Amino acid sequence: MTSDVYEQLRRTALQKIDGEGIDPAEEKDAVVALARSTVAEYQQRAHLGDGKSLADPAVTVERLVQSVTGRGALHDLLARDDVEEIFIEGDRISYLIAGGELRAADHPTTEHENRQAIERLMATTDRRLDASNPIAQARVLDGSARLSVVIPPIGDQLSATIRKYALRHQTLRTLVGLDSLSQQAADFLEAAMQAGASVIVSGPPGAGKTSFLSALMNAVPGSHCIRACEEVRELHVPLLHGSYYEARPPSLDGSGEVTLRDLVKVTLAMRPDLIVVGEVRGAEAFELTRAVNAGCGLACTIHANSAADALEALVNAALMAGENVPERVVRKVFASSIDLVVHVDREVLPGGTDIKRQVLEVRAVVPALHDDFSSEPIFARTSLGSPLDWTGSLPPEALKARIEKVLQRESLAQLLEAR
Repeated sequence: MTSDVYEQLRRTALQKIDGEGIDPAEEKDAVVALARSTVAEYQQRAHLGDGKSLADPAVTVERLVQSVTGRGALHDLLARDDVEEIFIEGDRISYLIAGGELRAADHPTTEHENRQAIERLMATTDRRLDASNPIAQARVLDGSARLSVVIPPIGDQLSATIRKYALRHQTLRTLVGLDSLSQQAADFLEAAMQAGASVIVSGPPGAGKTSFLSALMNAVPGSHCIRACEEVRELHVPLLHGSYYEARPPSLDGSGEVTLRDLVKVTLAMRPDLIVVGEVRGAEAFELTRAVNAGCGLACTIHANSAADALEALVNAALMAGENVPERVVRKVFASSIDLVVHVDREVLPGGTDIKRQVLEVRAVVPALHDDFSSEPIFARTSLGSPLDWTGSLPPEALKARIEKVLQRESLAQLLEAR
C-alpha cells in the first residue's frame, strides 16, 4: 500500500468521523466499524478497476484506527522498550534502538498523519505548537520522554525528535558496571560530591551527560538541599531535601513565561546546598556566577567537545545575559568556584549494533596567576575503550582537604593508590 492510498483512506475516515459526530477517544468501537467500512468500500472499487487493491485490508484497518484514536505510525515505536529515540522528518520516520542502530519505520506514513500524532502528544502538556510558536519542547508520555519539534515556517517540513529516557536509579556504581567509569574515579567523585564539590559534566549530544549528572546527584548527602532547574525535565533522582523546577513558555497573550534563568535566580532565595541545572545554554549561566559567589555548590551539563571547551562554553553562555560584566570577571568567578569537569563521549561500535558511552576525562580546575582557567587531569583515557587511569595528580589543596575530611582517617592518595 502506497502512502498516497493510505492518506486517501485516512482522510476519508476522518471526514466520516467528523460528519457522524463520533468521538474517537470515547467511541473506539464506532471508529473500528467506520474504518472497516472505509477499507471495504475502497477494496470494492479497486476490484472494479478503480485503483490497486490492498494486500492486507486488516492491517490497513488497524493502522487507520491507531491513526484516528492514537498516535498513528508512532504507536508501536512509543510502546517499545528498546527504542531510544524517534526521528520524524515530514513523512519519514526513523528510530534508534538501544544498541545504537538507526532503522527506518516499517509502514509508510504521511506528514499530515505525523503532525497529527505530534499534536496529540503536545495536547497533554502546557506547551503550544502553531504558526506563532513553531518551535516547542515538552515532556510527553507521562514524563518518560522529551519531545522537540519544529514546524513551518521555521522548518521546510515537520521535524521532530522524541527522546525516551529510562527513569532508572542511576548511580556511580551502576556506571562502573556499564564500563563508563573506573572504580577509582567513582570513589573519587563520590567523595567529591560528599564534600560539596562543584562539577560540570560536558560532552556531545547523546553521550550520557544527563545520566551522569543523575549519578552525581545520587552521591550528594541526603541532608543537603538540592534545587534542580531544567528547561524540560529529564532528571528523576529521588530527593530527601529539595525539589525540581521546570521552565514554562509564554501563554497565548505572551505573559506568564518562566525562563531557566528565572528558576536559577529564585532558587538562590531557597537556601540550596547544591543548584543543579539540567543543561546550561544561555543567560542562566550568569545567575550561576551569583550562586557560586553565594557559596552554593553547582552541578550542570553543557555541550562541549572537551573539558577545556566546557569552561569556555560556560563563560560564553554567561556573557549572553548582556549584563555588561567584563569577561575577565566572569572567568575569575568560575575559575575560583568550579572544582571539577567530567567529560563524557560516545561512539557507535563496528557493525552499528551498540553504542559505547564512557568518561574520557575527569579534570580539576586549579588556581591560576591570571584571570583564566588552569586545569589538570585527575583521570584520563587515551581514547574510548582504553582504561580510565589515575594520572597521579590530586585536586587543589582546598578540595583535597574537604574530600579527606569526608574520608576521615584515609588520605585521598591512599584511597586512589589502594585501587
